[in-house]
Amino acid sequence: MTEVTTSVQIILPQHCNGYKKPRLFGGQMMAWIDIVGAVAARRYARCAVTTVCVDNLTFISPAYLNDTMVQEACVVWTGRTSMEVRVDSFVEQLDGSHAMVNRAYAVFVAIDEEERPVPVPPFVPETEAEREEYAAAQERRKKRLGK
Repeated sequence: MTEVTTSVQIILPQHCNGYKKPRLFGGQMMAWIDIVGAVAARRYARCAVTTVCVDNLTFISPAYLNDTMVQEACVVWTGRTSMEVRVDSFVEQLDGSHAMVNRAYAVFVAIDEEERPVPVPPFVPETEAEREEYAAAQERRKKRLGK
């Protein structure tokens, strides 16, 4: 299994809309997803990366002002120079329990100093869950490429 990268934020007023019960902006969530996903990809590839796309972004439930947002990112698939990273976002309750808010899949490409793609180490799934995630990533890739 690849290393899990974790990010934790407290949702502050500048992260929210103006509803009576302020909710987290989806765009703010997307920015945090991009950051934690890029860190996971950089750690895996051991070089700079650039975001290619967010292939799947599913909002499961809202997050509100003063919630603690926990995000966990890990590489689930690699190509020659690209990586797909799954980012799970949770609201962490004060008792330590987590409620899923969002799952996203982002694709990053490893790049050198001249911003040219460079090879990444191959990801070899070891567990049944990793094999299922890897197969699903391959299907998402086929759809992205129109195959």
